[in-house]
Amino acid sequence: MSDAFRSEIGPPHPAGHGIHLLPPQFGGAARETVRRRRRVPRGLIIGAIAAVLVGGAFGAVQTSANLRYDDTAAAYATAREEAQSALSDLEAADAQLAATAASADALLAGNTGALMDAVPLDAIDTAVADADEVATATDEILGTELADEPTKPGWFWELFAGADELEEAQTSAADVEDEAEAQVAAVETSDAQLSDAGVAVISGASAAAGAFETAHISARNDDVIALRNAASSTTAPTALDDDAVARFAQLQAEAAKVVESEAAELAEKDGPLRAARLEIEAFARSLAPGVLLEFDWAPIVNGYGDQGSMGGYTTWWWDEPDRSVMLLSNSVAEQWPAARSKALVAHEVGHAISVKCEDMYDSSTQDSIEKWATAWAIGMGFTDDANGVWAYGYPPQSYIDAAYGCR
Repeated sequence: MSDAFRSEIGPPHPAGHGIHLLPPQFGGAARETVRRRRRVPRGLIIGAIAAVLVGGAFGAVQTSANLRYDDTAAAYATAREEAQSALSDLEAADAQLAATAASADALLAGNTGALMDAVPLDAIDTAVADADEVATATDEILGTELADEPTKPGWFWELFAGADELEEAQTSAADVEDEAEAQVAAVETSDAQLSDAGVAVISGASAAAGAFETAHISARNDDVIALRNAASSTTAPTALDDDAVARFAQLQAEAAKVVESEAAELAEKDGPLRAARLEIEAFARSLAPGVLLEFDWAPIVNGYGDQGSMGGYTTWWWDEPDRSVMLLSNSVAEQWPAARSKALVAHEVGHAISVKCEDMYDSSTQDSIEKWATAWAIGMGFTDDANGVWAYGYPPQSYIDAAYGCR
């Protein structure tokens, strides 16, 4: 070993003392530190992954269940509200039909038969029967119970099941809505038919009042006027309701009074002069068309009636309608149909018809009033002195000329 070599590896050592120098590293390579890692058990990893996956899947299913339930619940809430609205409309229509049906029942119950001979009741009888059937069907629909909106459940399986039930409830609610809407139309149709039938009955009774009055011509004026007024108030009702039925009932009542009134008047005319009296009354009415005439009879009128004399006394009203009450002595009927009886009756009709012609003469004095009635009788062709000439003198020609315009 050379000194040069020794000088490179360190100073020389004392003789006799050897040294063994070790290099910093063996083999001349750097020494690496090795760390040991713990190994996680494979089963634990798989379990953890599975848990994550299961948790995620549960969350997804739960979310989906919540969304579906919420959507279905909202849809059912809307369907239920619409069905309830349709049921409310049906209930209102049913209430209207019930009111109309009650009015129809009252109308038929209050029909006394007066005025109704020429008024058919078949239509209203049919409409009442149809309304009863419609009302029964309506009650069944109105008895339908809509499912309440349930409390929202928690777990997804409960949410899915609840959503299924809500879908079924939604379908049922839609069916109820459709059924209720269809029934509303049926109820409204029935109500219109029943109302129209009732209105036709009332209008028919009103229209029959004129013929009824003619058939009971001997009734008192006040009762005939009441009948006319009642008929006028029932001429064209717009619907069958309590007011229309009340007016119809009033018309029926007034018609009954006319019948009673005529019976009483005819009873007063009973006796051997009845036929002559009724003939005279018809004659007077024929001279004064449009004037409502009522007649009374007595032995002495205005101081006359015995020993072949005749008396008459007429009261009239200037207000509407044109009406008058004529009082005649029995002797007028006893001498009927003599020209003098007709002339006297014509004079009294001249007073009665003056309500239609009040502007044609001076009605401020009794003399002018009597001259007018006499002139009118002359103008009608009754020339016997019983026309008023005997009692009041001959009227001026101007009165006779004017009287031609009063018919």
